Amino acid sequence: MPEQSHSPLLSNRKNNIVYLTLNRPSVLNALNKSLLLEIKKELEKIKSDPEIQAVVITGSGTKAFSAGADIEYLNQASPLQVRELAQLAVAVTHLIENLNTISIALINGFALGGGLELAEACMLRVAVSSAKLGHPEVQIGAVAGWGGTTRLPRLIGKSRAAEMLLTGKMIDANEALQMGLVNRVTAPENLQNEGEKLLREILQNAPVAVNLTWEAIHRGLDLPIDESAKLGADYFGLVATTEDFRDGTKAFLQKHKAEFHGK
Repeated sequence: MPEQSHSPLLSNRKNNIVYLTLNRPSVLNALNKSLLLEIKKELEKIKSDPEIQAVVITGSGTKAFSAGADIEYLNQASPLQVRELAQLAVAVTHLIENLNTISIALINGFALGGGLELAEACMLRVAVSSAKLGHPEVQIGAVAGWGGTTRLPRLIGKSRAAEMLLTGKMIDANEALQMGLVNRVTAPENLQNEGEKLLREILQNAPVAVNLTWEAIHRGLDLPIDESAKLGADYFGLVATTEDFRDGTKAFLQKHKAEFHGK
């Protein structure tokens, strides 16, 4: 069941999917220390629960996924406090990226700065057609230091990422789709349905194969191409030890749909 509405983070479990909702709509779901700590706590619970198949992250209200870091706090904080907040945010995004479960961001409005960095850490992103995305950090004298300078170039390429990060300009959902920053764009009223449709397309496949595929993508990006290819080959061999591999290949040969059990 969802937590009380005054909480900065709402958590709701539906079957084996956990929905996390950033819940500071009065400040466009801006990320402060309290909210980041709540996200970290929930992610650690998710990571330790083998029954959970996916986590979906979105924002409360209709205006924003998250407008980014709490600027009022940053303006008053010491450099050490700013660094500590960034380190906490980096720990949160690292957790998202290494959950060993599917993660999808449902971008229901503005996704800016640290908010976009949260979404960039997810495996996949679905945005409403009216969404605006961007890294405006340089426009306030800051840097996209919560993972944006690392993940955005890996998602859309160095040149496009440099333009976004150096100009601070916002882009709309369709432009984000064209450059590969989001995977799907949909009408606001269809956002959850579109996200769940994407989840079903993934969850119908063998769970171990899905997890190893993501790990090969994620880890392989930081390796030379020959080592990345060898990692993929190793995981191919590793997944061949599973019952799902034997059942899946047998079902293919017998021309029927396989039933996977994550073993």
